[in-house]
Amino acid sequence: MQLRVGTQLTMTPQLQQAIQLLQLSTLDLRQEIQQALESNPMLEMEDDFGEADVGEALDDDWASDIPEELALDSEWSDTYQDLAPGAGRSEDAPDFERNTADQSLQDHLRWQLDMTGLDSREHAIADCLIDAVNLDGYLDGQLDELTEGLRSQGLSGLKAAEVEQILHRLQQFDPTGVFARDLRECLLLQLATLADDTPLLPQAKRLVRQFLDALANDDRKLLKRRLRLDDAQLDAVIALIRALDPRPGQAFDASGEDYVIPDLVARHTREGWRIELNPEALPRLRVQPDYAALIKRADKSDDNTFMKQHLQEARWLIKSLSSRNDTLLKVGREIMIRQFDFLERGEEAMKPLVLADIAQTVEMHESTISRVTTQKFIHTPRGVFELKYFFSSHVGGGSEGDAHSSTAIRARLKKLIGDEPPRKPLSDSKLVELLAADGIAVARRTVAKYREALGIPSSGERRRLA
Repeated sequence: MQLRVGTQLTMTPQLQQAIQLLQLSTLDLRQEIQQALESNPMLEMEDDFGEADVGEALDDDWASDIPEELALDSEWSDTYQDLAPGAGRSEDAPDFERNTADQSLQDHLRWQLDMTGLDSREHAIADCLIDAVNLDGYLDGQLDELTEGLRSQGLSGLKAAEVEQILHRLQQFDPTGVFARDLRECLLLQLATLADDTPLLPQAKRLVRQFLDALANDDRKLLKRRLRLDDAQLDAVIALIRALDPRPGQAFDASGEDYVIPDLVARHTREGWRIELNPEALPRLRVQPDYAALIKRADKSDDNTFMKQHLQEARWLIKSLSSRNDTLLKVGREIMIRQFDFLERGEEAMKPLVLADIAQTVEMHESTISRVTTQKFIHTPRGVFELKYFFSSHVGGGSEGDAHSSTAIRARLKKLIGDEPPRKPLSDSKLVELLAADGIAVARRTVAKYREALGIPSSGERRRLA
């Protein structure tokens, strides 16, 4: 017997709500607020948003369990441990598809790739694998073919085992199950993320690994005999497998466009740059004062109990919204402090920045920074940008002083090509030389990749168009 002392964060439904609100865009948040207004009679809209509006109605002892600060900084798995990826969502579960509908799968994967610590060789391999992912999230093509293609692009001595090693690393990306080579591997990747104490998990993994064809043919006798399960257990295993997403990439669609409401505003004042919350985007709620006054009655009637429960829910929601805004403002200010040169001089002055840089400064987990910056926008004199836009990988140098942002390099390339003589367009090799003159050391292959990402044709095609 051993005596252990430790602490553990209990993810209550209220705390899950606070973390869920943190990852919602402004438009999605307004929908959540509207649903809360319709279902909770204790809530109403008000011009001035703040917790002070509900002070007098919240002094009762029974409502004293709401903390001053909500622990929104946690890993996603701490909150939604029991959700199988892609399915089994309840109405209260976060709607991931709403936050990915305006972004392509490749864009989402490349953003995650830029946040990893891969070197240039590994990055080139990973970039090729991302290009080979189809709309369903599966890897098209054999690894031998992809390896041969990478060798022809200049990666000498590359072996299929090295490519497969990078593939296994990419298979940990979101959405779970992406980069699978077939349905069996896709389902196994999703099952591997479930908690070890998930009921009948070993049997589900074995069914997918060995008897997926039997499941497709509905051969229950074979499955029960080989897996040693009764009817109820087999039904549970099949239900677990059917809760997985066989096409994890389909949640991403770059064709849709939504209106954007900036969450933050960057203003230039006499004192310098100020980052503030956008007052037009803030949901403004308060507790309905007339109903709150009725709760002060001492009786324990069903009506009074009903009102007390809704008052507690209303207070939690207002507190969650306040914590969301405080976290968003804190992260947004730190990002713009790092990207001050962007506000002054534009994209060419963008500095390298990864999630870990912000997470370390604001003392939050990287997954929290990812949730805060996704689908959150800031209005600047240079336009409206998603906070995630200000993150980019280090390129063109081994030390921090020599490194350059990939976003800044793309902006520099765009300017160089825009200023070139129409009849004598700059080749990729010449662009490499011009960038080197500016202190940016990049390979010709990188220049070609960035040029293609900008939708700029090759020098030969530009010459013909001129």
